[in-house]
Amino acid sequence: MNLIKISVLNGVAVLIKTATMFILNKILAVYVGPAGYAAIGQFQNFIQMVTSFAGSAINTAIIKYTAEYHDDRQKQINIWKTSGSIILISSLFSAFLIIVFQNQIALYVFHSLEYKAVLVWFSCFLIFFTFNSFILAILNGLQEMKKLVIVNIMGSIFSLILTSLLAIYYNLYGALVALSIYQSLAFIVTILLCSKLNWLVLSNFFGKIDKEITKKLAAFALMALVSVFFGNMAQILLRNLIIDQFGLVHAGYWDAMTRLSNGYLLFASTVLGVYYLPKLSQLKRYQEVKTEVLLGYKFILPVAIVSSVLIYIFRDFVVKTLFTEDFLPMLELMVWQLIGDVTKIGSWIVSYMMLSKAMTGIFVVTETIFALSILPITYVSITYFGFKGIAIAFFINCLIYWIVCGFFSMIKLKSLEP
Repeated sequence: MNLIKISVLNGVAVLIKTATMFILNKILAVYVGPAGYAAIGQFQNFIQMVTSFAGSAINTAIIKYTAEYHDDRQKQINIWKTSGSIILISSLFSAFLIIVFQNQIALYVFHSLEYKAVLVWFSCFLIFFTFNSFILAILNGLQEMKKLVIVNIMGSIFSLILTSLLAIYYNLYGALVALSIYQSLAFIVTILLCSKLNWLVLSNFFGKIDKEITKKLAAFALMALVSVFFGNMAQILLRNLIIDQFGLVHAGYWDAMTRLSNGYLLFASTVLGVYYLPKLSQLKRYQEVKTEVLLGYKFILPVAIVSSVLIYIFRDFVVKTLFTEDFLPMLELMVWQLIGDVTKIGSWIVSYMMLSKAMTGIFVVTETIFALSILPITYVSITYFGFKGIAIAFFINCLIYWIVCGFFSMIKLKSLEP
């Protein structure tokens, strides 16, 4: 499938996922408020860090090599067996550590022991969480787009129902429990929907860990771990900085603005993951990759620009509809946040090219530097501009990242041309 077909097919899933996300945001806004948003944001960052260490860090490699070996099923199975075994071991070890250190983790993430039981829920369901991502990565690599779209739609609906019910009845605690288990329970849905696929056999996913395959996976694991760990750690530290400077409620405004950005940019980010990574992984020549990247800038970036402009024009209506009037102070962040969002999409197109070509060194260095650089840039920015300085710093960081990644990755790509 080409980019247009993938985008149309994926658009249905994204539309439903976006709708469920915004409905869920509304429910959370009503039942947990701005301060609750900050706690949820902290926990989501923690979840992403843990699941990365628990095995999802190699999902990008699974997509790449499943797509790359499209004409050799045995090679694909060898990739899956080693990956599945690594994920199993990593998930069980991570769950064990969470249970052992639940008090310390609760104090760090929630600044209280009140919600430490949520960590037990998360550790118990972690293995299903990581294996659901594993199956979805295989679907992506095999370009089973229709099946992937259906699974994503069902996952979105399942998430909406479970999180809404728990948040309505148990407020913040219920919302945190839902975050701990909903993607894990979605694993059951994924298995049921994919049960008739001939490759979905238990023996294809577990076996001896191949050393050569592990080396291939390791490069991608390192890139993902660096990106996810430093990215989410920076988010946690940034949230703590906002809390120190402006208070917990303002941290909630910032989290709400981030959720809004993630929602309306979901189409662009999903197309990049579903289409670009497998497609770029199959391309061998510099000119082919360059053409595909330029196509992304011609098609995906304008969508992001139009979306951000519409969000700004109807900003008051958007905030009141998707959240509540209590969240109107987040409008102070909106202009620079939207500009930064467009810039971020532009940089993502380049970063996916780096991932597809296993440019480990460039990727690790740039991700580390720019994940951490947001902290000093934000500190300086809020000193001069106050609360809106958070969004200004976000834009500056994204712009510099885009320029640096584009420059070095294109030099590296030209050197690889046969």
